[in-house]
Amino acid sequence: MTQTIAPRARILLLLLLAVTGALLAGAAPASAHAALTGSDPRQGTVVDKAPTQVSLTFSEPIAVSDDSLRVLDPKGKRADKGAPANPSGTTYTVQLLSGLPDGTYTVTYQVVSADSHPVAGAFTFSIGAPSETSVQASTQASDDGPVGWLYGFGRYMSYAGFVVMTGGAAFVLACWRPGAGVRAVQRLVVSGWLTLTAATLALLLLRGSYTRSGKLGDIFDMSLLGEVLQTKTGAALVSRLLLLAAAALFIAVLFGAAQDQRDDAEKRDLTFGLAVGGTVVAAGLAASWAMSEHASQGLQPGIAMPVDIAHLLAVAAWLGGLTALLVALYRAPAETAVDAAAVQRFSRLAFGSVVALVVTGIYQSWRQLGSWSALTDTRYGQLLLAKIGLVVVMVGLAYFSRRWTTRLVGTGGSAARRETAGTEPVAAVSTAKTDAGETGTGTAGVREAGTVTEKTGPEVAADTDTDTDVERATAAVGTGQTGVRTAEASGAAVKAGEDSARAAQLARQRAAVETARQKRLRDADPNRFGLRRSVLAEAGVAVVLLAITTVLTQTEPGRTEQEAKAASSSSAPSSPSSSSAQGTGAVTLNMPFDTGGKEGKGVVTIDLDPARVGGNDMHIYVERTDGETLDVPELKVAFTLSAKDIGPLPVVPDRVAAGHWSASGVQIPMAGDWTVEVTVRSSDIDQVTVSKNAQIG
Repeated sequence: MTQTIAPRARILLLLLLAVTGALLAGAAPASAHAALTGSDPRQGTVVDKAPTQVSLTFSEPIAVSDDSLRVLDPKGKRADKGAPANPSGTTYTVQLLSGLPDGTYTVTYQVVSADSHPVAGAFTFSIGAPSETSVQASTQASDDGPVGWLYGFGRYMSYAGFVVMTGGAAFVLACWRPGAGVRAVQRLVVSGWLTLTAATLALLLLRGSYTRSGKLGDIFDMSLLGEVLQTKTGAALVSRLLLLAAAALFIAVLFGAAQDQRDDAEKRDLTFGLAVGGTVVAAGLAASWAMSEHASQGLQPGIAMPVDIAHLLAVAAWLGGLTALLVALYRAPAETAVDAAAVQRFSRLAFGSVVALVVTGIYQSWRQLGSWSALTDTRYGQLLLAKIGLVVVMVGLAYFSRRWTTRLVGTGGSAARRETAGTEPVAAVSTAKTDAGETGTGTAGVREAGTVTEKTGPEVAADTDTDTDVERATAAVGTGQTGVRTAEASGAAVKAGEDSARAAQLARQRAAVETARQKRLRDADPNRFGLRRSVLAEAGVAVVLLAITTVLTQTEPGRTEQEAKAASSSSAPSSPSSSSAQGTGAVTLNMPFDTGGKEGKGVVTIDLDPARVGGNDMHIYVERTDGETLDVPELKVAFTLSAKDIGPLPVVPDRVAAGHWSASGVQIPMAGDWTVEVTVRSSDIDQVTVSKNAQIG
């Protein structure tokens, strides 16, 4: 039975890990946890004279460096001076050079939000009148790349390690004390500790590059590491490492106590002490997340952080305990197999954890979303709905596990335990009989489980020879014989020792056979088999649930996202053609062209998404008139708003593949009827410019 289950378990685990990887790989970078809610000058405005400074207001405090805020003139040169200042609250300013000429200026920022995530963005304003600008401002944050992916994976592994270590230890302490002596459970908890420790060290090294350059080469930059250690996130990671040292001592005592010979009172005292110490260490580890992420910022941080700690502990007790139960059901030896009472205790622990998750989750959802619309209109809300759905699935699976547990208790335990309730251990029987010198002249028996296993043939002869040799040796010594008779006595003693070793080996073999028989009986119990399957399914869903939880911690809260949209809408100047700065969706433009040269005819298609004020993603496709891909050597795009004398604003897209060009962070400073011009060059001398109007914003 076990041989058919294990491959299924491995296949299911691989599939779940693949889904987890897809979730992590497909997660959008957390590039706006602190939203830009206002600026002076406002985005897209035209001021009469040059301001002395530019100020930016964010939705929460941010961390800035000397190069975090930059202002670039139309030629791309720095127009600011000095380091950014924080005159009040969440407003940050940078001073401008004097005597700035008229034209369009670009403001870029790359900062770190108070909840530890990088934030990047850009916008434009004009002095006197809009002009052309050579600035190609990118809103790509430092976490959008390999370093960001590594950091996200490190976060997932740190959560997984915490859950396995904390939940596994809680399962042993609260539900199944004999599990402290099971090697498979010990390896599970120690693996959780090692995973959390390694992930924390990796996050500490990655942090500098993650918030600054995003380059792999800066991971081992000690100057960046020194800066990280002075930040709130760096302090949280160092605190986590110190607490992990205490956790290592706790684990050593927990598993070492399984070998101690103590009376019941001492064991109870030790268990109580371990429970108190383990809870303190686990709460401290959970606080290392709460003090540096979403819970530490926004509404009611004094309440949110303790609630977040309770939420993390409940997750660990449920999911980590479930993992330990799965390991116990599949890997525990037959003589220490997890019993129905332990499963029933974990069922109660899991129920309490789910109740705690629901209560704390409702509060966290209200705090992070702020409205019902954010539940469906924001990425955070959509991920939260997916998480809620998975929790419901796990609760449904837990219901079936509880039913199997009830049946297991109702039948008085596993079939193996019922079958072997009165069985005397084979090894003990064999040892006792050997010590008593039990032998025979023709037949020797070893009694086990009320039956007799007869020994015949060579084994009987060996026993008979042993008796004869021992008698000879005794007679020789009694009559004073020496020499050869003494040698014969020594040989007889050696032979007797060999026979004893052979008997002990036989006893061990019989014990192994008996253990295998008990395991087969245990695995054949339909109630235990059903419980193992339902717990395996729960663990599979838990892997995906933990992945979504990790992505949630890296996603901009719905409340902040909606505030950012509202701020963007109110900060954009109104125009006769548009009363809102929000786009209505992607814009697609098809423009035929003819450069006049060989293979110079075709169609260029522009997709602008979301076609609104601010940053946009643009994809350009070039095809022949017959629909085949046309690869051209150069392509340029420019945006002009004639009604406001803005532009042309040039955009130089990057070539992605043959006939496919793209540009990210294309800044549209104002809503209106824009003219989109595309210049296509098909050879060194053949090119043409085509245009089409589009309502943007």
